[in-house]
Amino acid sequence: MTVITTIEDLRVLAKKRVPKMFYDYADSGSWTESTYRANSDDFQRIKLRQRVAVNMENRSTAVSMVGQAAKMPVAIAPVGLTGMQHADGEIHAARAAQKFGIPFTLSTMSICSIEDIAQNTTAPFWFQLYMMRDREAMARMIQRCKDAKCSALVLTLDLQVIGQRHKDLKNKLRASVIPSFGNALDMLSKPRWLLGMAGTRRHTFRNLVGHVKGVSDMASLAAWTNEQFDPRLSWADVAWVKQQWGGKLILKGIMDVEDAKLAVQHGADAIVVSNHGGRQLDGAPSSIDALPAIVAAVGHQTEVWMDGGIRSGQDVLKAWALGARGTMIGRAMVYGLGAMGEAGVTKALQILHKELDVTMAFCGHTQLVNVDRSILVPGTYPVV
Repeated sequence: MTVITTIEDLRVLAKKRVPKMFYDYADSGSWTESTYRANSDDFQRIKLRQRVAVNMENRSTAVSMVGQAAKMPVAIAPVGLTGMQHADGEIHAARAAQKFGIPFTLSTMSICSIEDIAQNTTAPFWFQLYMMRDREAMARMIQRCKDAKCSALVLTLDLQVIGQRHKDLKNKLRASVIPSFGNALDMLSKPRWLLGMAGTRRHTFRNLVGHVKGVSDMASLAAWTNEQFDPRLSWADVAWVKQQWGGKLILKGIMDVEDAKLAVQHGADAIVVSNHGGRQLDGAPSSIDALPAIVAAVGHQTEVWMDGGIRSGQDVLKAWALGARGTMIGRAMVYGLGAMGEAGVTKALQILHKELDVTMAFCGHTQLVNVDRSILVPGTYPVV
């Protein structure tokens, strides 16, 4: 087997092992995918200052994210359909995160349920919630999070309407029990994936099926979901969620300074500068480009994190240097999961951490908490 040294190695392996419609679901953006590409490309423009003759012993990348200790400023982002990249995918990813010492976030649109994660892990995890029309269903889901002792709620704000992802349409990805003929043939060509799926009962959106009134199977779920994402979302709704939850609230999908200020006004314990991985508004700036202005505006009032485009530990370091007090990874985790299950997620985290640790040393630092933008070459990074 090829030696895995980069996140790209994991991506290539995942593409071979995961059915095309599920791989493309994770590894695609909306419309022309310009924002999806910019998320990664814009990191590459930022250059680092190498320092020498500095004591590099006793290094630490440890931080705290909304009061939760983390081995590095990275949390696993909520990713829908993770359990279709690999059987019981969310459980494998959560276990890898727990063992490595970083937070894990479960998506509303996950295959494994809140209860599945609680039963198969011991560390507190986060849950990501979408604003839906069915407030009773939302209230019940929030209560389930409390019962599972989730330590934070992540409210995604940028999915009031859904951006068009051409690959999903061409692949005929849908919430259906029966795949198309072409997709069925593709699945049969992935024996490793198929064998894993045959060994689990978790094949549906288990956070929703059986928990939402009128949703008892995948067919009724498809009809319910099409009507549920609430285009009327307002800051009053955010306040309602905060009141219902009562714990740490992270607001995800902030790309504008004015929205960041409103998020702080409505009690966000952290905000995530995010364009949904380039899957919503194509033509929006990259997350790393939007980060500095938002940090300057509200970084002294709340924790500012970012996601989008992180494919290396150097990307994590650059985000931290520009003021992000945390990052979230989606695709890097998915590539590892699709490639090798829990071991692949662990490998992805090991790669990120080693790159972060060694690059920090090259830049003359031993404690990540002391790193700032002085490690960056002037003129290569975005400014306010």
